[in-house]
Amino acid sequence: MESTTHDVIIIGGSYAGLQAAMTLGRSLRKVLVVDGGKPCNRQTPHSHNFLTHDGHTPAQIAAEAKAQLAAYPTLEFLEDTASSAVKNADLFEISTIFGRKFNARKLLFATGIADVMPNIKGFVECWGITVIHCPYCHGYEVRGQATGVFGNGDGGYEYVKMISHWAGGVTLFTNGASTLTDEQTSKLKSHQINIIETPVAEVVHQNGIITNVKLADGSKLPLAALYAHLPFKQHCELPMLLGCELTESGHIKNDGFGKTNVNGVYAAGDCVDPLRSVASAVRGGMAAAAFINKELINEDF
Repeated sequence: MESTTHDVIIIGGSYAGLQAAMTLGRSLRKVLVVDGGKPCNRQTPHSHNFLTHDGHTPAQIAAEAKAQLAAYPTLEFLEDTASSAVKNADLFEISTIFGRKFNARKLLFATGIADVMPNIKGFVECWGITVIHCPYCHGYEVRGQATGVFGNGDGGYEYVKMISHWAGGVTLFTNGASTLTDEQTSKLKSHQINIIETPVAEVVHQNGIITNVKLADGSKLPLAALYAHLPFKQHCELPMLLGCELTESGHIKNDGFGKTNVNGVYAAGDCVDPLRSVASAVRGGMAAAAFINKELINEDF
């Protein structure tokens, strides 16, 4: 099969990937964006805290971005999923699940992360709607309302402390025996923050909108929102197969501007950035693309 060579292949076409494509297109680079069309925020009804797009749907933002990118003739989009990536001499070869092959001098992974959901009925259906992770993205919309935090230990303590700034009343669900210190427990109780150790059995909802949380003992607690920091894994294994190192948190290690430990391989967006917001993803995509372009200039000069 004949291969096509690009300056850069971007794997992942959400916010970081789209911004990187724009930056590289404006840098006169031949770019291919390979995207499977399953962004991690596909259930989220509205995106917030992104200047000029506050309250727009994720799909609206992506559609407008793609319409603007159509003005750059060196950009190409492919609805497909990368299945392998190998380094051959000075080029990377990408294969897709539909049998296509492409070559590029540089790779940029903007593939995001995959949340590992707890085995709790209703949790998945509410994720990104009323089971949420970020108060800067969603906190204003549920301000002053009865709010739960799903967490435990030091992480749960810091999380519930932050969420209490937005919430009208907060309950910490440790989903089992509390691992809070005595001092942490006392501090939370002094702020009228209830701690429930009984495991959560179900997030009761109507079309993703929480009505209450049902506990293992059958009791129910009305809630408007439930915050959760979930464990995650990399959505795409290809960076690690190429030799990219991960941080202790599980993100792809980079130099702050997207460059990984593997020469020619960059990463941007949620796969590297714990801030996990549209604005942060856009920033990361732009920075990585600018440094990729600089690296290409240096090699060709």
